[in-house]
Amino acid sequence: MRKIIYILSLVVFFGCNSAKAQNYKTHKVKAGETIEQIATKYKVSKSQIYALNPDARKTVRPNSVLIIPNATDVISTPTPTPTTPTKAPTFTEVKTLDGFKKHKVKRKETLYSLSKKYDVSQEDIKKHNPELYANNLRKGDKIQIPIYKITREEVVASPSTKTYIVKPKEGKWRIAYQYGITVQELEDLNPNMAAVLQPGTSINVPNLDVEEVKTIDEQYSYYTVLKAEGFYRLKLKTGLTQEQLEKLNPDLLTTGLKEGMVLKIPYNANITSINQGNGPLTDGEQLFSTDLTMRNLDASTKHIAIMLPFKLDKVDSDSVLDAKKTIKTDPFLSMSLDFYSGVKIALDSLSTLGVNLKVDVYDTENRESKVLSIVNTEAFKDVHAVIGPVMQKSFNTAASALKSKNIPLISPITKTVDIQDNVFQSRPAESLLKDKVLNYFKKDSTSHFIIVSDMKNNTTADALKKAFPKAAVVMSRKVTKTGEDAYYVLDQDMVKVLKPGKNVVFLETASAGFVSNVSSILNAKIKPSMSIVLTTTDKTNAFEDDEVRSTHLSNLGFTYASINKSFSEDENNSFTKRYIAEYSETPNTYAVRGFDLTMDVVLRLVTSEDLYASVNASPLTTYVENKFAYKKKLFGGYFNNTVYIVKYKDLKIVEVKE
Repeated sequence: MRKIIYILSLVVFFGCNSAKAQNYKTHKVKAGETIEQIATKYKVSKSQIYALNPDARKTVRPNSVLIIPNATDVISTPTPTPTTPTKAPTFTEVKTLDGFKKHKVKRKETLYSLSKKYDVSQEDIKKHNPELYANNLRKGDKIQIPIYKITREEVVASPSTKTYIVKPKEGKWRIAYQYGITVQELEDLNPNMAAVLQPGTSINVPNLDVEEVKTIDEQYSYYTVLKAEGFYRLKLKTGLTQEQLEKLNPDLLTTGLKEGMVLKIPYNANITSINQGNGPLTDGEQLFSTDLTMRNLDASTKHIAIMLPFKLDKVDSDSVLDAKKTIKTDPFLSMSLDFYSGVKIALDSLSTLGVNLKVDVYDTENRESKVLSIVNTEAFKDVHAVIGPVMQKSFNTAASALKSKNIPLISPITKTVDIQDNVFQSRPAESLLKDKVLNYFKKDSTSHFIIVSDMKNNTTADALKKAFPKAAVVMSRKVTKTGEDAYYVLDQDMVKVLKPGKNVVFLETASAGFVSNVSSILNAKIKPSMSIVLTTTDKTNAFEDDEVRSTHLSNLGFTYASINKSFSEDENNSFTKRYIAEYSETPNTYAVRGFDLTMDVVLRLVTSEDLYASVNASPLTTYVENKFAYKKKLFGGYFNNTVYIVKYKDLKIVEVKE
């Protein structure tokens, strides 16, 4: 086809009109002209043009020549019968180089006069005499004139469309993206297509070669361009520049932005609203939790590995007293046992759901050398996912070793790990907690804000003042003689800044005494004409200290961001009931996280092609205390990008519904 297009370009330069008398014509592309404009001009469809000019899907360059069918030829006609004459074959003239003729330029001869004399184009003369690109034709120049042999070739037009069978979980946007058209164009090809595609349905798609069909990369997200949406708005929405979008979507270089076109974007694009994986993002969509147990579960066996620092080599199994002592004194062992107790309940629950699992549990002994020894065994050849290791260095070592095998590793507890391509950081970043609190209270335009801080958190206080310019600031008192922080304020310090109505007080400190001091004073100031909400950007252990009265925090509706919410034993919670029945005690935070994380990883595996694909298919999942909404770094792996806003209410910690 490239040869036909190239030869036809010669016909255009010739000024030959023979194509007009046949069923196909040619069109020389002008600068800035698009396929849509050309199709409209000749009253044909884009698909008809692409069928004859497949290269045009990739790029349409100025001065290139397209084969255009006559408008009458794109209208569906009845199948020929004995009384209906069959359409005659369509031919086009093809010229092939058949040698050269030497020519010495005479006075007043020009490229134009030579092209007419020898019946060739000026461009062809230049092409075979490259010096003419830089110099004008002069008397006495010796040049070669190309001689062409003219033949006739039949133009065989491929069908513009072909039949496509819809696969499970495929939506319109996926198919439109793969075939390089907009959703609207796909619907135009299929006027009777249902709003929601069902697996097994036959639809029409452009007739592309296999290598031209794009693949859906599940490690990216996909966005449908809205009406009148330009690169500026997309940058505000996604954080991606025009250059970055064009690099991810080369079609933009030739077609430009069009309403309904589907763009590939990274998962960490700054889009604030996500749907449930059924299609690209559109305005007004919210982030909804997906209950994966309600989906069809893959019956094939999934193989997972769990790596925890049990350090069993240090436990004396022959001495119960020594074993108990080790558990009490070794934080890694205690944490691992708690986490694994939740894992076991999750595995039991998954078995009840009919999930088939192969589970390998490894003791990393909290040693990198042990981790390397484990992951280099044959047992890891068919592992679908690894939960752990726990500690940062061990986790990074395992992730690096398994990266080449594309085996995903989920960091269960650690705050900071290297987010490599195969890493899922399940614990949200601390910065996300601060941002969550700030964004939550920035929506409140009627309250009076007060910032109370000790000297160590002066930088945080300054940042809060920038976020809330009208806020009052109260710093902790100093020791008179030394100037050191005394970690308290006086009653009158707070009276000066409190106002009638609703007051929101940010308390920034890691001192339990300071928390007790401020919360006591604020609790005494609550009255019908004045409400007070206590909050912080960093909920340190100081707020949970025995010195701080829970009743004060509850009265003040203490509100903060948390990676997890606290469950109530009064709730009808099947996990808690199973746990108490198994271990005769209520689960702690590590046990609940072991349950939640294991449930999420396995359910993602059995409801998606793999863990990477689940990020798009299941944007948000919620369990007993934890929720997971993974986003992909532009260069790297995945991080959990969701946290809770919780508050004290009636001496309980409850989730704030935003």
